[in-house]
Amino acid sequence: MTPSKQTAFSRRSFLKTSVLASGGMLISFNLFGACQPNVAPPIDISALNYNDFNAFIKISDEGKVTIFSPNPEIGQGVKTSMPMIIAEELDVPWEDVNVVQGKLDTKNYTRQVAGGSQSIRQGWEPLRQTGATAKQMLVNAAAAKWGISASDCTAKLGVITNNKGETLGYGDVVKDAANMEVPENVTLKDPKNFTIIGQGKSNVDIDKIITGKPLYGLDYKEEGMLYVSVLRPPAFGQTLESFDDSATKSVSGVSQVIKFGDKIAVLANNTFAAMKGKKALKANWKQNSQAESTEFHDKKLLSILNGTEFDTRRKDGDVDKAFAKSDKVIERIYESPFLPHNCMEPMNFFANVTDEKIHLVGPIQTPQGTARRVARMLSRKEDEVLLEMTRMGGGFGRRLYGDFVLEAAEVSSLAKKPVKVVFSREDDMTSGTYRPAIKYKIAASIKKGKLTGYHLKEAAINSNMYGLIPNFFPAGAVENYQVDTQNYSSNISTGAWRAPYTNFLASAEQSFFDELAEEMGVDRIQLHLDLLENVKNNPKPRVQYSPDRLQNVIKVAVEKSNWGKTSEGTYQGFSVYYCHNTHVAEIADITMENGVPNVKKVTCVVDCGIVVNPLGAMNQVKGGVIDGIGHTMYSDFAFKDGIPQSKNFNTYQLIRMGQTPKVDVHFIESDVAPTGLGEPTLPPIGAAVANAIYKATGKRLTKQPYMSYINTDKKILG
Repeated sequence: MTPSKQTAFSRRSFLKTSVLASGGMLISFNLFGACQPNVAPPIDISALNYNDFNAFIKISDEGKVTIFSPNPEIGQGVKTSMPMIIAEELDVPWEDVNVVQGKLDTKNYTRQVAGGSQSIRQGWEPLRQTGATAKQMLVNAAAAKWGISASDCTAKLGVITNNKGETLGYGDVVKDAANMEVPENVTLKDPKNFTIIGQGKSNVDIDKIITGKPLYGLDYKEEGMLYVSVLRPPAFGQTLESFDDSATKSVSGVSQVIKFGDKIAVLANNTFAAMKGKKALKANWKQNSQAESTEFHDKKLLSILNGTEFDTRRKDGDVDKAFAKSDKVIERIYESPFLPHNCMEPMNFFANVTDEKIHLVGPIQTPQGTARRVARMLSRKEDEVLLEMTRMGGGFGRRLYGDFVLEAAEVSSLAKKPVKVVFSREDDMTSGTYRPAIKYKIAASIKKGKLTGYHLKEAAINSNMYGLIPNFFPAGAVENYQVDTQNYSSNISTGAWRAPYTNFLASAEQSFFDELAEEMGVDRIQLHLDLLENVKNNPKPRVQYSPDRLQNVIKVAVEKSNWGKTSEGTYQGFSVYYCHNTHVAEIADITMENGVPNVKKVTCVVDCGIVVNPLGAMNQVKGGVIDGIGHTMYSDFAFKDGIPQSKNFNTYQLIRMGQTPKVDVHFIESDVAPTGLGEPTLPPIGAAVANAIYKATGKRLTKQPYMSYINTDKKILG
């Protein structure tokens, strides 16, 4: 919502309305500002008298500013960066800002979701409007007290000053301001005048994180609460026939065993007893649908790729005609496995279902949708659900799915007691919602050294990744361009995984373009620049990305990486991609050590608009790159007869600290609104590494994880 479009409405509905009009926002914080110069922290805020400024903001008589918002914090840093935006426009000192997690509130807040790297992008304008409008109301109240025009007043660091040099703190005028009409127009700061935004700020929870103070879902407990470990079907497609819990009930600490659906809950006074009791259960299972294996999935997806039944997602020109008239057609198949999420903090949730209310507490990315599902499951009204969010030890999409919340609520309802469901690592890996296995067949036609056609086919387990993004590169760059998708419906649960839709697609396409450039006899960097020039010359490109911004990140990456000028024994691979509204170029430097590739350095150039918190942004960029390398190189996940073959980290390899490269990050300076950062740096890295390995070995890698191409003699397989 722009200031010119604001309308006057009640002080309690101002922020909610501005959020709704902007299409939703994600917030998750509480500002704690010492707004009067003579008030020094720390102050017992529980003893302060707060005035409701509106649905989001409270200011105490002592000048403390509290801003509530429900955005979940999963480690993406919004609990730090979003308060920075409010503090900037509100003009309170950042040094005195405190951050606290808000609760689910469907009456006053919208889009209470953490996902898709949309928090800052969606919240940018509404958050600025919130801070600026609150500041203007405080200034107006001060001006009224002095009997002068508001234009004769300024506000800075929580203090309002008039043209005579007299001052009032925000706390001095908060009662008057809270009853004033909301201004229709407010002035936002010029970005060149920012003093908080653009400055690196430490994670507001860092002290609690490093000292182990209660913060996460696993930390939450209530008096009388029982811990729950759940036995679930060991294979997908199985149902429970019968069970024997006599040994379980003899385990010290176990208080109750409850069957619900095809699951068995063991309730105990501690997690050790609950998990030990679960191991003592004896259960009989029946296979009701096909017990699928990885070998079966591979054959099924390949048969789809080689078949003719597809949904066409986008079709420009005529690829069949372009292929028929070409001098050469290049075709490759790229393959990726299922992947679990492996959050550091396993799934867990507290539930206390009573006749009066349903109290839920824990780490969840979709609080509103999950609360709705719980209410529906228990045949209760949604307003009877009180859901409180904790910080999450990782999400990556797994906590979008509230299956573990439903389990906690159902067990509590049956036991008539407060309970907390806690997954073991084995539970997490074998009863997850996985990234689906996917295969791509990509073909391109070359005529007189030019790219004339491009055809991508996708075969996926359960849901197609490409279907939602038909307007990403190279769409708009090739005259004859077609994307087809098809899927196989499996009983294995699948869903979003970090950078959904693009996490493997970028690896496949950018690996293909590297090979394509070689086949065409052109420079791989120049090929991308020329294709992006085609987009700019296309009168109707129908693309979401900016060709200018993609060209720019490419050029900066080439410069900053010393592309083509590295020392002997260092090999470089290039990749560029746009996803989650952000443009990224990456160049990987590798060396070969005893026949094994070692990623030594990654140069990453990012255009995400204005960088709100450079320190947090740097962490997100590096985390995405390292996570991408780890899963690209090492992580594999197979099924046999419906049973996951990896149950813990002894058989499922994540990247080790000694395998992490130096990540050299460069942000493009910008004055445009910020975009996402939690996911966009992961997708390109797979191709950058594969292309570097090709430079070193002459072997093209098309199947992840790449280390599956290393044989027992530590050599790259052909």
